Amino acid sequence: MLLRTKLFALVISAAVFVLPAGVSAESRFLADVDDLPLAPGLIEDPAARVVFDKPAGRIVEAAASGAVSAGAVTRFYAQTLPGLGWTARAGDAWVRGDEVLRLQVEQAGPPVIVRFSIAPKK
Repeated sequence: MLLRTKLFALVISAAVFVLPAGVSAESRFLADVDDLPLAPGLIEDPAARVVFDKPAGRIVEAAASGAVSAGAVTRFYAQTLPGLGWTARAGDAWVRGDEVLRLQVEQAGPPVIVRFSIAPKK
């Protein structure tokens, strides 16, 4: 039993040192878009998720909210999305390949609400 406990502690310790430096406990992604991160402080609303896969491309609708400022959320995505291959377009639109991502950041009071929409480019 003592050997098993020591082995478990060794495995846990090794895992802590092996994790990439950029990965943190705060790094989370939308459930249906595994390469679209949630800005720090946002929590996805599972009831707001809608996903369709069509021959022309996928359609994803999602929402998240949190006690953060709209400016912090906007800055996070402005800094993060280009590194993930998204190119900014007019307004709240981002384009990557044949898809358009729209981010609507609403702050009528706490919390901020972020609506994500991915659809095929027309």
